[in-house]
Amino acid sequence: MKSQTKIIGRILEIQKLNKILESSEAEFLSVYGRRRVGKTFLIREFFNNQLVFDFTGTKDAHLQAQLNNFFEEYLKKTKGNLKTQTPKTWQEAFLYLADYLYSLKSDGSKMVVFIDEMPWLDTPKSGFISALEYFWNQHLSKMNHIILVACGSASSWIRKNLINARGGLYNRVTQRMRLAPFDLLETEKYLQSKGIQLPRYQIVELFMALGGIPFYLKYVEAGKSSTQLIDELCFWKDAPLQEEYKQLYYSLFKNAENHEKIVEILASKPQGLTRQDIQQQSKIANGTLSRTLEELVECDFVGIFQPFDKKKKDSIYKLIDNFSLFYAKFIKNQTFLNQGLWMALSKESSYGAWSGYAFENICFQHLPKILKALGINGISVNACSWKTRDGNGLGGTQIDLLIDRADKAISICEAKFSSNNYLVTKEYANHLRMRKSIFQHTTQTKKAIFNTLITPFPAIRNEHYLDQFQAEVNLEAFFDAG
Repeated sequence: MKSQTKIIGRILEIQKLNKILESSEAEFLSVYGRRRVGKTFLIREFFNNQLVFDFTGTKDAHLQAQLNNFFEEYLKKTKGNLKTQTPKTWQEAFLYLADYLYSLKSDGSKMVVFIDEMPWLDTPKSGFISALEYFWNQHLSKMNHIILVACGSASSWIRKNLINARGGLYNRVTQRMRLAPFDLLETEKYLQSKGIQLPRYQIVELFMALGGIPFYLKYVEAGKSSTQLIDELCFWKDAPLQEEYKQLYYSLFKNAENHEKIVEILASKPQGLTRQDIQQQSKIANGTLSRTLEELVECDFVGIFQPFDKKKKDSIYKLIDNFSLFYAKFIKNQTFLNQGLWMALSKESSYGAWSGYAFENICFQHLPKILKALGINGISVNACSWKTRDGNGLGGTQIDLLIDRADKAISICEAKFSSNNYLVTKEYANHLRMRKSIFQHTTQTKKAIFNTLITPFPAIRNEHYLDQFQAEVNLEAFFDAG
C-alpha cells in the first residue's frame, strides 16, 4: 500500500486509489469536484511514479489547438521515436496514444494515463467522445495494467458523458471519485504543513470566508491572524482572491450567467429557497433551471435539504459554498478595497448575520462529527430544516438544523457563533421553549425532543441553559480525527 506524505487528509480517497493500484483489471477512474479543490494535485501526487501520459485540456481552445497540445506531450513521452505528424482528429490522437502504450514494457504493475480537464476537450463537432469510446473499448479495456483517469471540474459533464453515459461508454467507468473541499481537520493539517499555527477559532473564521479550498489556503502566511489573512487575500488592492469569484462560475459552466444569478439569489436568502421560489425570482425557464441547479449541486456550491415532514418537491436549496456567500456579502458591492477594510466590516451588524449563517453551513458540512459528539453516529438520521407560518395562533418559527433520528428522538440544533462562552438569557430560553411548543403542536410528533447547542466554546451553565439544553457540541468536535 502506498504511503503519501505530501497529501493532506483524503484518507478515504487514498484507500480507494490504493485498491485501484492493486486491481488485476484495467480501470477507468473519473474524478470530479469543485474548481480549486485539489483534484489534479491528488492524482499527480499519488500516481507520481505510475504516470506514463499526462495531458490537460485548455478552456475555449479550438480542436486543432487541443490536438497540437496533445501532440507536444506525446512527443515528450515518445522522444519523437513514433509518430511525427500532428494528429488531425481525436480518433487519430488516441490511436497514437494506444501505439505508445503498446510499446511500453510492462512488469504487470499499473501504468496511469491521466487526462485532466477532460470536459474542455469536448468542443463542438470535435468527435472527442466517440474517439474516447473507441480508445477505451478497443484498447485500454484489454490492458489489465492500465488505469485511465479522467478528471474535470465540470462535474455535470463528467456525470452525463462518463458516469451516466448511454452510448459506447455506458457502464465503462469502473471507479468514480467526487472530491470535496477540506473539512476543518484537514484544513488545520494543511496549514500546519505550511508551518502555520492558528487557534482553532481563527481557523474556523478562515474557513467561514474561504471554505476548505486548498488553492485558497495556499495563500495563507504564517505569523498573521485570521483577520489579517482575510483582509490581505480578499480586500487589498490586487488581492489574490479578488477576481476569483468572476472566474469561478464562467470557468465551469456554459451560460454561467444563470448559475451566478441563482447563487446571488440564494446568497440573499441564506436560509434557503424552494425551487418554485428560485424560479419566480430568477425568471429562468424550467428546463434550464433544473439543469443549472443540478450543476450547482454537483459542484458543491448548493445543497438540497428536505424539510421535516415534507415531500421532496418541498426541498430547500441553500448556498453552501463558503467563499461564494462571503463574496456576495462583503466583496461584491465594495467600490473601494483597501488595507484594513475587513477589520472595519467585521465590526458591523452585517458580520453577525453572515457569521451565523456561515457557521450553520459549517455544521451541515461537519454533520457526521456532530452526530459522533452526540453519541448517535450509529443511528440512521435525516438532517433537515423546518419552519411554519403563524397559522395556528402560536406564531411562526423556524429551525435551521433539525436531526430526525431513528431512535424515536429529534435533536433541535441551535448553532451560535460566538468568540466567548455563550450565555443563554431568559429571553432566549423563552424563545426556545415557545419554538419547541410550536413544533410539537404543528407536527404532532410523538418523538422525544432534545435542544442541542452548537457553539465554539462551552456555554455558561446558568439556570436558563440547564432548563433548555440537553446536549452541547463545541469546536473540538469539529476537529475530531476519529
